Amino acid sequence: MLKKGIFAALGLLIAVVTSGFLMSGSEPVHARRITLRGPAQLWAREVPADLAGPVELTWKTLADVQYKDIYVAELDAYYWKPTFGGSVKAMEGKDVFISGYMIPVDYDENFYVISRYPYANCFFCGGGGPESVVDLRFAGKHRMYKTDERLTFRGKLKLNADNIYEMNYILLGAVEYTP
Repeated sequence: MLKKGIFAALGLLIAVVTSGFLMSGSEPVHARRITLRGPAQLWAREVPADLAGPVELTWKTLADVQYKDIYVAELDAYYWKPTFGGSVKAMEGKDVFISGYMIPVDYDENFYVISRYPYANCFFCGGGGPESVVDLRFAGKHRMYKTDERLTFRGKLKLNADNIYEMNYILLGAVEYTP
């Protein structure tokens, strides 16, 4: 009987502690204080958010951006300079994952993007804006990807507002991921 009680208490403790690792919707996970009663409170402590794994990065979040036409004399052309909103800035540098459609821009240069839309509707074809694609900078070797494969990737989000030769959103250390 005592063993059953110990296992039940241990099971409850594990359930309570691991609930701090869950997230709701697309909101970032933050460290949580777990309050326990009785002897179990000796084990209560904050759980760092970075131990909870990557946070889902949604296309809706990436749409929190405004663009302004800026003239670039070097190119004798205008380009859209992004001003990122608060929800996008909050994701910068975080371990994130995002799902979308693969677009192999240049196989020889290992240049792939993940797009909110399939190729026929992607940014390069006029169906979306620059906020609808993310440049994938792979962590290492990877397989060859086909156009419009629906995949999920994990990495650190980098925002780019100044380098006109790079995309606005870059996923550093990108690897395929299963949430």
